[in-house]
Amino acid sequence: MQDDNCIFCKIANGEIPSVTLYEDADFRVIFDLNPATRGHALILPKEHYEDLTVLPEELQSKVLPLAARIGRAMKEGLGAKGFNVVQNNGEAAGQTVHHFHLHIIPRYGNPDEMVLWKPGTSTPEELNKVCAEIGARLK
Repeated sequence: MQDDNCIFCKIANGEIPSVTLYEDADFRVIFDLNPATRGHALILPKEHYEDLTVLPEELQSKVLPLAARIGRAMKEGLGAKGFNVVQNNGEAAGQTVHHFHLHIIPRYGNPDEMVLWKPGTSTPEELNKVCAEIGARLK
């Protein structure tokens, strides 16, 4: 199913032009118009799924191998030294378009281009508490 108001649905299904790196029956891979680095690509499912929590397991099992293929090609074709695979779920996590998408961001060895966060600390007691709170809800 597609969402008529979703820009990524329109791009993934060819209604809005994009530079397409790869396409199959389930996904279209395009280049990000606001790239973090040269070659930054997005994997878009052709059907509309808001985020990872509702993406069917069948597509979940296909998206990571596709990301690996793209990352490998970025290393070989662009000379990237590595790549990030980034996927945001919900506005609090930085998701701005509510259509599941996976970023593949080639990295060229420049420390300024890294995705960073400030590491925190946690005690074993806190980790056990968090484990219990999450673990009780795993389905």
